[in-house]
This record gives sequence, C-alpha cells and structure tokens, in this order.
Amino acid sequence: MNVLLTGSGGREHALAWKIAQSPLLTRLFIAPGNAGTAQAGCNTPIKVTDFAETGKFALREHIDIIVVGPEEPLVKGIADYFASRPELKHIPVIGPPAQGAQLEGSKDFAKKFMLRHGIPTAAYRSFTGGQETEAQDFIRSLQSPYVLKADGLAAGKGVVIVNSQEEAFTALHEMFSGKFGAAGEKVVIEEFLSGIELSVFALTDGENYLILPEAKDYKRTGEGDTGLNTGGMGAVSPVPFATKEFMERVETRIVRPTVEGLRKDDIPYRGFIFFGLMNVKGNPVVIEYNVRMGDPETEVVIPRIESDLLELLQSAACGTLNRQTITVSRQTAATVMLVSGGYPGSYEKGKPVSGLKSTEDCILFHAGTANADGQAVTAGGRVIAVTALADNMENALAKSYANAEIIDYEGKYFRRDIGFDLK
Repeated sequence: MNVLLTGSGGREHALAWKIAQSPLLTRLFIAPGNAGTAQAGCNTPIKVTDFAETGKFALREHIDIIVVGPEEPLVKGIADYFASRPELKHIPVIGPPAQGAQLEGSKDFAKKFMLRHGIPTAAYRSFTGGQETEAQDFIRSLQSPYVLKADGLAAGKGVVIVNSQEEAFTALHEMFSGKFGAAGEKVVIEEFLSGIELSVFALTDGENYLILPEAKDYKRTGEGDTGLNTGGMGAVSPVPFATKEFMERVETRIVRPTVEGLRKDDIPYRGFIFFGLMNVKGNPVVIEYNVRMGDPETEVVIPRIESDLLELLQSAACGTLNRQTITVSRQTAATVMLVSGGYPGSYEKGKPVSGLKSTEDCILFHAGTANADGQAVTAGGRVIAVTALADNMENALAKSYANAEIIDYEGKYFRRDIGFDLK
C-alpha cells in the first residue's frame, strides 16, 4: 500500500514510525513532515490545508490511503474534499468529514452532542460577544474555580481555569476581544470538575470500534502542573487508576454512545476519536473530544500497540474493524517533551540539536525540527519527545530522563516531574 500521512509533529512521527513497520506498506509519504519523519518515509512539502495539491499528489503517487494527523485539515473538510471529487473519492481518508470534526472544532457542538446522547459531561452554557453581561451573571452562579473555553480551535491553548470571579471576567473579556481570534467569538463556560484527567482513544469505521491504550498527559509548563497551558509536556501509558472496571464504564457510558450517536446523527465517521476524560470519584466524565490522536499521548500509545497499525487503518477504511483485535504491550511507555526556551510564548527557531545519535534504549519522536544542511535544528515550540518503555513507570521515566539530558540545544527545557501524580 502507498500511504500519505499529513502533519509535521511528534504525533505524525510516531504514526509514521509505526506504519513503516507494516509488511503491507509499499511507500510512505509525509506532508510536510519533519526531520524525524524523513527517517520513516519520504517528506513532501505540501501544507496540510492545501487540499488541491494533496489531491494531485495522491493521484500522481497512486496513494491507497490518507491518514490525517492534525485537526485543522479535518475541521476544514479534507475528507469532504476527497469524497466529493470523482477522481479522488476512491482514496479513503482516515479522519471524519467536517461535520464530524465539529466535535473538536466547536466546544458548543460537542456539548450539545453529549447532552443529546446522554454522555456524561460538565454542566455548561455558551455565550457570544454580545452576551458578556449574561456570561458574567452565569459565572456568578458558579462556584470557583471557573472554566472558560474558546469555542473554536485554539491550538490546545483556548481553555482558561481561574480561581476568582474577577479573573474569570477578565479572561472572558479577553476572549471576546480576540485573544484567540475567531475561536473566541463564542465562549463555553462550564462547571469545574474535581478529579484526575486521562485520555482514551478509539479507532472507528463508523459502526465498529477498537479502544486503544489510554494515556495521561501533562499540559502545564511548570512542575506540579503550574504555569501556562501548552500542547503537552509529556505523557505516560498505561494509567494506573484506569482499571478494568473503570475502562468498562468508559466504554459503556462514553465510547459506545459516542459512536452510536454519530451514526444516529448521520455523521459518517471514519478515524480516531480522542476522549479527554476526568475521573470523578471513579466515574468517567467527558471534558472534551478531539477528532485525531493526541500529542504527546500518541508518542506513548503507539509504541505500546503490537498489532499492525496499517492493517487496522485499512480495516477502518473498509468498514471491517469488527474482524480485528488489538494487541497491546504490558510495558509502560513514558515520554518527556523537550521544548524551546520561552514556549508556549515566543521562542527562537533554528537552534542546532546535538546528541541525537548518543541516546540509547529510547525512541526519539521529532515534534518541531527541520533539516539544515544535514543538521537537525529546532523549528517549533515542542522539539523532541523522548519515549522509553520499561516494566514499570518509574523505570520508563528514568530512561526518558537519562536520554533527555543527552540531547542538547540552546534554550532546552523540559519538565522533570512527568507522572508525579500517579506514583
């Protein structure tokens, strides 16, 4: 099979790394890719939202399946683009149509979907810019902390949690004033759920589904979950409190009703679903949906999957996931994200990265790198995910941290307490 994978982050490198291991694979292309994905396949300089060029490339290279990594092309309708064109519709896209992608593209859409299908989630209300006074009144009716979410895509940074009404009013006004651009034209305000988070993933063909390994990621820049929200500073899998009984509740109360709800709503969903969950006294509650794999969770989930990922993706495309099972390693995977100095604020790019060939007993997933005259250089806020596997979390983290110390570039930073709340 000829495969085209779209995206350029650590998630895409992890997917490329796994797909490249499949005996079903003939050629793997990554658009646009990064310095790491170039080790698994052939990078091609096509923007993820350039659907016309993606279509031309798919025809020219006889692509058999397209795997969409990031959310933006899904929300903007890449699956619809291929399905609506006679010359392209024979090429399956792993990712939902734009309507299904609204599960991530609009917090308000997702909330209404959950309420409609009886999926547990926090109580909420949505407001637009002309309703700032009403939104303030709703904030006053809640107990702190206060949770405000930009309705649209905000690169994982559109959620604000504050402790005082004054801070909530300020955050609300900033969102309505354009802090997150068009994403903040509508704001979802919801009750704060007290518990511990985890991420659950499923692959579905629209009728059937497989649940992938769960993970827990760490979004804040600072240790002890302090500081600004980021795209993710590290992750571990499995999650100790995600027992068999808990995961059965996740499947019966959340995963199955979600897949059935999409079918009832006539949304042909073929691809990954990310369930951002809160464990509230042993009961799973949905915080958010994503319509693709998470990052950096992918960097610990994918290495634990022993099954042929490309075979699973092909079954999702053909509607035959009911014929598949998934085999998962019993080992623990941990990843530590090396980021650029200043991230998630402003940061410099183009810093030479050294030590990559000196690491051992780990997997390096490039998140924000580029090649410059044969030298890997930084090209993003999150630079490299250092993933290791071991028989327990402590040993997996020890391996990750030992290798994180070896890699170096100007401004390197990483959290040293990944998994701290699971020990």
